[in-house]
Amino acid sequence: MNFLSRFFFLIILGCCLPMTPWNDSRIMGQQKVNATPSYNQFANPMLWADVPDPDVIRVGDWFYMVSTTMHLMPGAPIMRSRDLVNWEIVNYIFDKLTDSPKYDMNGGTVYGRGQWATSLKYYKGHFYALFAPNDEPGGNTYICKADTPLGRWTVLSRLKHFHDASLFFDDDDRVYVIYGTGHICELKTDLSGVKEGSESYLFKREADETGLLEGSRMLKHNGKYYLLMISWPHGKPRRQVCYRADDIRGPYEKKTILQSEFGGFSYVGQGTIVDAPDGQWYGVIFQDRGGVGRILTLMPCTWKDGWPILGDSLGHVPTAMSYPVMGGPEHHIVQSDDFNKRKLNLVWQWNHNPIDAAWSLSDRPGYLRLKTSNVVESIFAAPNTISQRMEGPQCTVTVTLDISHLHDGDHAGLSAFNGDSGLLFIVREGKKTQLVMSEASVLLSDKDKTITDVKSTNIESVPLKQGRVYLRMDADFLPGRDIASFSYSLDNRNWKKIGRDFKMKFDYRRMFMGTRAAIFCYATKKSGGYLDVDKFEYQKHESQ
Repeated sequence: MNFLSRFFFLIILGCCLPMTPWNDSRIMGQQKVNATPSYNQFANPMLWADVPDPDVIRVGDWFYMVSTTMHLMPGAPIMRSRDLVNWEIVNYIFDKLTDSPKYDMNGGTVYGRGQWATSLKYYKGHFYALFAPNDEPGGNTYICKADTPLGRWTVLSRLKHFHDASLFFDDDDRVYVIYGTGHICELKTDLSGVKEGSESYLFKREADETGLLEGSRMLKHNGKYYLLMISWPHGKPRRQVCYRADDIRGPYEKKTILQSEFGGFSYVGQGTIVDAPDGQWYGVIFQDRGGVGRILTLMPCTWKDGWPILGDSLGHVPTAMSYPVMGGPEHHIVQSDDFNKRKLNLVWQWNHNPIDAAWSLSDRPGYLRLKTSNVVESIFAAPNTISQRMEGPQCTVTVTLDISHLHDGDHAGLSAFNGDSGLLFIVREGKKTQLVMSEASVLLSDKDKTITDVKSTNIESVPLKQGRVYLRMDADFLPGRDIASFSYSLDNRNWKKIGRDFKMKFDYRRMFMGTRAAIFCYATKKSGGYLDVDKFEYQKHESQ
């Protein structure tokens, strides 16, 4: 969207103020400020999609961000922006993880585990990333390096497990890892290991704080050390806190820098701060938002008495604010796809490691072919399920499928995929083909995330007699909703709703992710069939 288009779009949007989510006091929680975005403003959430555990740095005029993707592959996405608002996915730190056969869904799964809370740094011309897979009983930490974030990332070292860690390069070239609840250690110069005797505690949590303090992000500003974390005070919502010291080893003093509800949802907390080229500072902090996952808010960061205070003048997340940098190109981390490129668009991720021989963009140019491989009982064990995030407040996904080559027992279709999933799929049973709207829920063991049970209910089915079908899913993530509804068409013009509204849920004990728009094809009897995906069409809607 160019400058003039954005200008007129926002003017039209401003004419409908009672309907805009950033101006409706009924869903704003404690925010009482009516903020109307103008042509040079954006509305929070900055990214109404599942982008948890962010770390953001600026190198020159570019901002770079990394997020948690757990069991999804490729993992640890590198996102880039000019203005801190419009983000594009430009790379991933790794294509696959191979520490355990569970990444291939053998002997268990890694649902809700895998890569967590990556720390991203730039130091003396190189980019560094540290992440610790949260596998059972705790995967070894990776430290990776790249000359450019868009290029190849190489593994420098494997260290012991560091929970929610921050890599930190000091001015004297000494390198530290800050992790857990105020733990610190110093690394060897080549980052190959921990210096003996360097581990210590920076502070102890206060009596009213429960559990871990999480999400460590360490930076240095005007000669002082600042450690941002979240804490959970007893009987109070999550808050963003900051520890400050003149020496990296302390002593540290502490201040709450953000404790705010926003947009009809509870606490905002966990993220980082970053400076813009003009010297202004901003906070990028996520918020739990139910079925869509953990979304990103952007807010001013004002240095007051040497503390980085987040939020507007009232200490709240602003419903609308000016772009930190004007003129940045518009980008989206969820996109339509016609599969006409030789490489898969970076917006896509696989559920666990893909079986490379079982998918193709070249077997039938212009189509994504998903081939059945392993015989499984449900979508939760299906290899090569491919998905994208969905976005609030509302969005629509439409897929065009050629189902001519499905075999007896094959299931293929579209899903609102999570631990509780809504599905609209084609099932081939002998010579008969049915279109089914179904709901499925998975149970996982605590130790190794083995699938112990799947409860599935078919809500409605209709017979199909043609090889091409169009499936649609409408998702509503407004407060109190989290609803996905399904419909189908035989000609891409006349649509009919099928089944019932499906309630999307966020469950940290199972998949720990927002509900995703997933395309799947799996065999329940014998492998060899395949699904050809012609188009994936995506549209984000403002609330109505």
